Amino acid sequence: MANSSDIPLAARYRPLLADELIGQEKIWKEGSALWKLVHADRFHSLLFWGPPGTGKTSLARLIGRILNRHVVELSSVDAGVKDIREVVQDSQSRIRLGDKASILFLDEIHRLNKSQQDSLLPSVEAGHIKLIGATTENPSFSVNNALLSRSLTLGFSKVDTDSLSLRLSAIAKRENMPIKQDLALAIADAADGDVRAALNLLEACFSMVEPGAPLDLEAVKPLLATIVPHFDKKGEFHYDIISAFIKSIRASDPDAAVYYLARMLHGGEDPVFIARRLVIAASEDVGNASPTALLIAQAALQVVREIGMPEARIVLAQATTFLASSPKSNKSYLSIGEALAAVEKTGDLPVPLHLRNAVTKFMKGLDYGKGYMYAHDNPAEAAKISNLPDALKGTKFYQPSQHGSEKAIADMLQRLRP
Repeated sequence: MANSSDIPLAARYRPLLADELIGQEKIWKEGSALWKLVHADRFHSLLFWGPPGTGKTSLARLIGRILNRHVVELSSVDAGVKDIREVVQDSQSRIRLGDKASILFLDEIHRLNKSQQDSLLPSVEAGHIKLIGATTENPSFSVNNALLSRSLTLGFSKVDTDSLSLRLSAIAKRENMPIKQDLALAIADAADGDVRAALNLLEACFSMVEPGAPLDLEAVKPLLATIVPHFDKKGEFHYDIISAFIKSIRASDPDAAVYYLARMLHGGEDPVFIARRLVIAASEDVGNASPTALLIAQAALQVVREIGMPEARIVLAQATTFLASSPKSNKSYLSIGEALAAVEKTGDLPVPLHLRNAVTKFMKGLDYGKGYMYAHDNPAEAAKISNLPDALKGTKFYQPSQHGSEKAIADMLQRLRP
């Protein structure tokens, strides 16, 4: 049997009683809907969605203990249909012997493919198992609709710093390594709402000092300085931050834009990914209101690829603040969307004869190129001739705005268009 000192703090201090889970009071406290549902043993399938270390596994174990049900934990990283089938068969055997159906806890359920997720449905509906799935990714995207519609989805939140720091202080006292509140707060802040990470960090802090020596913030600052903040490059958090970044640029808010840029860089996001998004924003959101924006964004992408971090942060900051501070127009973006919709609706309309290239005498005989006017010779007259297929004559896909440089384009087209 392992010595208790060999068992990580995070494992030793998992909540054992229903009221010991911290930070999730919105969904789990006495009298809450889930509390009543569990204590009445009336649920069939639950999905726990939230960041790492917020208590999803702990709550699943608590539910099993409350209901006195056998709990089987599988990681969806390496579990397959065969493993799930074995759990179901074992649960059915328990039911036949007069026991309760097992609880199957599937961690990282989003990693199961569609057929693996579908294999759970008959067993859940028949009551052969009770399912609890946990995911760090938005279930709307990662769990198929059939399973989603049969499950009660509950959102877990990051544990707030104050609650987490109090928990750390209490545990440190029980371990005969009391810590001051400023250290507890610093550890909780570094863990960013992840209880498991906080306990692992606290345990690492214990090793920084000799037994009996004071454990204070100054003693462990070198360790805290090495902690890399949580930033999931593939999960929902990643998409939330990049969304905030682009929307801040679009809203002409350079302060917010550069803040979210800092968040991404601090969290380890790929600077080339950020630069590519700036190129897209330069066309989609700035457009012809400031054509220089695309040149700057493209230059930033090239430079970021060449020099890398940490200097790339300067280039990204310049491009970000320039785009955010530029006049905005999405008219080019809208124009291609409307043109594509027209193509979908009307198909391959014939090109007007005056635009066709008459490369043979036969083609000339068919009036290819007839009526074409060289625009450089007479711009005003050339602009009066429609170059769209007859079925789309008069359609205006590009309607320039009155912002920045695009106002000059709008004025020119207004003079030239019939």
